[in-house]
Amino acid sequence: MADTYDQTGERQPAAGLITYAHVIYALHASAVLTGVLTSSSIAGRFIFGLPSIIAVIMNYARRAEARGTWLETHFDWQIRTFWLALLWIAITLLVGAPLLLIVIGAFVVIAGFAIVGLWVAYRVIRGWLALRERRPMPRHGAAPAAAA
Repeated sequence: MADTYDQTGERQPAAGLITYAHVIYALHASAVLTGVLTSSSIAGRFIFGLPSIIAVIMNYARRAEARGTWLETHFDWQIRTFWLALLWIAITLLVGAPLLLIVIGAFVVIAGFAIVGLWVAYRVIRGWLALRERRPMPRHGAAPAAAA
């Protein structure tokens, strides 16, 4: 497929790839909504729910097509959200499990899952809104561009 460029000479993603990114956000959002509307947690549904697992696989499957475009930041944002949520849930469980012996562990786990769930919901909403407006997401650890 031929690359397209805007007036500034920046490579633009294909329309189908933008739609694909919307589908990925929709899958992540469905996992978040399932967590909100059921007795399960947002964080638990996001990490262990089938929609988010499918979404992260979809991210990796077409990530290379977005390289060099503003859409690449969305693929990175979605992948990073998934893996960081998994990391924070693992840390929450590692800290909370030993504390279950003195009862406070249940509160640690519940609070940890709630905080991770709110963070996930924020990232999905913020990313999807930026995608709708065709804006890139901030890059983690990216050095500021040097002035020419």
